[in-house]
Amino acid sequence: MNEISWNDFEKVELRVGTITEVKDFPEARKPAYKLTVDFGKEIGIKKSSAQITDHYTKKALLGKQVLAVVNFPTKQIGPFMSECLVTGLPDSNGKVILVSPDQKVKNGERLF
Repeated sequence: MNEISWNDFEKVELRVGTITEVKDFPEARKPAYKLTVDFGKEIGIKKSSAQITDHYTKKALLGKQVLAVVNFPTKQIGPFMSECLVTGLPDSNGKVILVSPDQKVKNGERLF
């Protein structure tokens, strides 16, 4: 494991947002959704591609709060521009389980 300093950690903007729109992403190499996530007034709306189709339906994702890195540069994924990285952990088969608060919090709140 590589150690980082507290200053390094403070550079990562891990914020909570609410998924407001979910679309299929048929152009992706692996099954994925295109997500629109609301991070509140300060950060606004960001889009992300997420390979989470194994555990989540589009309907189940709407309104779900997720934790995402919002200060990475935009990344091109096929024809789509991803503006944030929605975080997750692997299940026993390597499929993504989203990181999410267990109680509702204000969009844009930062992980500390």
